Amino acid sequence: MAYVRKDVSTLTRTERRRFVNALLELKRRGEYDEFVRLHIDYYTADGEDGLRTAHMAPSFLPWHRKFVLELERALRRVDSSVTMPYWNWTRDRTTTSVPWTNDLLGGNGRRSDRQVMTGPFAYSAGHWTIKEGITDGKFLTRDLGRPASPLDLPTKSQLQWALDDPVYDVRPWDSTVPRGFRNKLEGWGSGSGSVSLRNHNRVHRWVGGAMLGGASVNDPVFWLHHTFLDLQWYRWQRAHSSHRYLPAEPPGLADPQHERIVARHQKLPPWDVTPDGLEDMSRIYRYA
Repeated sequence: MAYVRKDVSTLTRTERRRFVNALLELKRRGEYDEFVRLHIDYYTADGEDGLRTAHMAPSFLPWHRKFVLELERALRRVDSSVTMPYWNWTRDRTTTSVPWTNDLLGGNGRRSDRQVMTGPFAYSAGHWTIKEGITDGKFLTRDLGRPASPLDLPTKSQLQWALDDPVYDVRPWDSTVPRGFRNKLEGWGSGSGSVSLRNHNRVHRWVGGAMLGGASVNDPVFWLHHTFLDLQWYRWQRAHSSHRYLPAEPPGLADPQHERIVARHQKLPPWDVTPDGLEDMSRIYRYA
């Protein structure tokens, strides 16, 4: 029977505690840091050589669907009652709302060094030392809302703009495409600065600190954010049922994207699964 993923704001006090404790146990075992390393390894930009699976490519959504599912399975091995909650950033939009509470993810970083000082993932609590990252910092950092140069979280209408596009993705299958649901949701736009950051990307920038770059998994909000994005793919699939993941076939030899992106029936590294095999999750989980 499929289990249920809930809005984090609806979790009971017990559900919050069990979710947090399961994350802390994965961290204690060293399993959590394996997920951080994996994301760093697959954080490949479209300006780099080689295959792109996790970002700036059509497989952004199935790759992260599988990534979240693997973390969720690890949590459920610790506590079978736990499922991955999602953060609806179109509604819970302040620096003190859910999930930035002491019984969930803790709050913002302090002004001097952005170090998170509250909640179970604060370095001072002794359970969340950063061991895998792109810097040598050992503590979790956040810069919610970026006060020095403020920006807002994406709105419902900005998210709907992505959901309304009936085409999953378009050539050249990278960060430059102006059309297609995938990049409108992933959020690579034209221009410079925060104006070019949309939806997924804008949320990463709004949180700031550890959520910037390949080691963003070090902040547990990463999972709540990407679970909400997975919900949006589910919503898009239901709204545009005649449309599917693209490309359906691999780009040919003469195409600049040859062997640089994953087509519908190709394996999605590092797993033995295809985007096609990840389109329907209804037998595993559903959303409340």
